Amino acid sequence: MDIEQIRKLLDELAVFMRKNDLSELELDADGAKVRLKKTGTQVHHQLIAAPPGSAPQPAPAPQPAGPSAAGEPEQPGTVRIMSPMVGTFYRSPKPDSDHFVQVGDEADEDTVLCVIEAMKVMNEIRAERKGRILEILVENGEPVEYGQPLFLIATT
Repeated sequence: MDIEQIRKLLDELAVFMRKNDLSELELDADGAKVRLKKTGTQVHHQLIAAPPGSAPQPAPAPQPAGPSAAGEPEQPGTVRIMSPMVGTFYRSPKPDSDHFVQVGDEADEDTVLCVIEAMKVMNEIRAERKGRILEILVENGEPVEYGQPLFLIATT
């Protein structure tokens, strides 16, 4: 399957999930693995450009915050924004630009929090919810893994 075929398939599967009120769907076709998860009334999916022979991964949904790195429980009403891919984390669009967000900033669904560079492609990571940035969990220029927590947000 090429990238356009995968995108079309993801769109069709998202419609299928909405119509059938599915909470999760996994598909493995021709070595391309797709996993969709329904959260609330929105179906989140993301196609990640990958080298030939590797399967795209969906973006993980923001997760309710659990114990912090220090082992202390997080406050109720907080979520962690997770990395949807493997790549390099950047807090600004260019090295000499201001950061997208700072601790204490208010964010909404369309607020760009950072970019993750993967295979020379800059992928914007958005908040996907309203809230206030409590913590930035990754340093600028650090490599990140799929599913790694990037931000802690107090939801509003």
